[in-house]
Amino acid sequence: MPTLFRFVVTLAVLAGIVYGAMVALVMFVEPKQAELSVRIPAEKLNPQKP
Repeated sequence: MPTLFRFVVTLAVLAGIVYGAMVALVMFVEPKQAELSVRIPAEKLNPQKP
């Protein structure tokens, strides 16, 4: 039983570290916002019927 308990505690600690890393990313990392424009050729907008 001590081996199972140690395994569960290890998983809980790893889950806590992952959760803490996710919270840190949310709190400290700001996404960069940039304007994006994509040119679409006229042939794609109005395809010619044969």
